[in-house]
Amino acid sequence: MENTTLLLNIIWTMLGAILVYFMQAGFALVETGFTRAKNAGNICMKNMMDFVLGSLFFFILGFPLMFGTNIGGILGGSGFFNPYSLADSDGIFNGLPIAVFMIFHTVFCATAATIVSGAMAERTKFSSYLIYSACISVFIYPITGHWIWGGGWLSSIGFHDFAGSTAVHMVGGICALVGAKIVGPRIGKYNEDGTPNAIPGHNIPLGVLGVFILWFCWFGFNCGSTTAATTTVGDIAMTTNLAAAASTLVTLLFTWKRYGKPDVSMTLNGSLAGLVAITAGCDVVTPYEAMIIGAIAGFVVVLAIEFIDKAVKIDDPVGAVGVHGCCGLLGTLLTGVFGEGVSFLSQLIGVVSVVAYAGVMAAIIFTVIKKTLGLRVSDQEQLDGLDIHEHGMSAYTGFRMDK
Repeated sequence: MENTTLLLNIIWTMLGAILVYFMQAGFALVETGFTRAKNAGNICMKNMMDFVLGSLFFFILGFPLMFGTNIGGILGGSGFFNPYSLADSDGIFNGLPIAVFMIFHTVFCATAATIVSGAMAERTKFSSYLIYSACISVFIYPITGHWIWGGGWLSSIGFHDFAGSTAVHMVGGICALVGAKIVGPRIGKYNEDGTPNAIPGHNIPLGVLGVFILWFCWFGFNCGSTTAATTTVGDIAMTTNLAAAASTLVTLLFTWKRYGKPDVSMTLNGSLAGLVAITAGCDVVTPYEAMIIGAIAGFVVVLAIEFIDKAVKIDDPVGAVGVHGCCGLLGTLLTGVFGEGVSFLSQLIGVVSVVAYAGVMAAIIFTVIKKTLGLRVSDQEQLDGLDIHEHGMSAYTGFRMDK
């Protein structure tokens, strides 16, 4: 019976990992569709390299920092360059063969890193992007991940983040906010008086397909986080889906009232906002509470994206900061409001500490890169498109690129 249970848990966790891996395709399509055609190839390459670099650096250093022997509740301190050494004599770690557990967390790490690419799209050097993607996979995500999931200090005070509203999405959103601020806005985004100009994406159907893929894969993200074939899987799937549906509907109605017409791209971000917000507490809230969380996220994502764009004047082409940063924080706090047995104070301490650490580390990483290699492409490269200058090709050969 034990062997049968272990086998089922392995199959379930691997299925979840495979679905989370496919989220990279969803992110690539959303970011490509929401930006201009002349940068499509560059964005796809960045999403690909997030997973490539995340896989390598998380295996060598990130996983040991996240799950190695606990040092003061701050970080792991064993298993470097050989994370398999963390398993017991039977090769088991946290109830699973260590390779199964490790690949599941590898795809989570890559998801956190890839959130940044959309916010810094269309003006960031490819070489610099490779460096900070690797840095996030080693110096930021694994450390806060240890606090939350690796036996660190946040887990010891009862902080609850079941599948990563904070550990994955808010961390990625904060890094995106800092990176977009330091790299600066795209040419033409802001007028001399500071008013923003819309720079429409070139392919909304691609963005829609990306959101469908992400919604589909989110069932692996949240349900797979049980890392076991348990009877709670269906409940987690329901809360996940209902939050996303409620957020989508609220965003549609809110933008319809606010702008006079239902906004397509904002509604798509509303779907993602609901998914991000429910991820922390999908295992401890009821279906109706999940709908409330989603509905709140549907309002918040619109206001957050507008605030970042118009008031803070940070150019985020895809709304990544509003979706992942703001709604990740929101969902984590609301888990403390609605989640059974979850303390709001613990949730508040958790988000404040993670925001502080991720923000400071991201600022250091991006500033060092800016001062050395440089973060931003030249004005001419930006006007012509990164595909031509960074990769010597066009994503749409034979078609005129809109500058």
